[in-house]
Amino acid sequence: MAATLLGAIRDDEDFARHMDYIHYNPVKHGHVRRVADWPFSSFHGCVEREMYAPDWGASDDVRAMDFE
Repeated sequence: MAATLLGAIRDDEDFARHMDYIHYNPVKHGHVRRVADWPFSSFHGCVEREMYAPDWGASDDVRAMDFE
């Protein structure tokens, strides 16, 4: 049973961290300069649902986050 729970989302805060990691990953790896520039991202739908600001990821606060 424990093996099936590895990587499971534990709570809302953990879900938010995972979403941030997924959305910032193309920037981190140098594929784009801004999160919004990655055309294949679910980020665009999240912006439409007002879960993220359109310029999320552009601030020093986000760039300083530990996504590991």
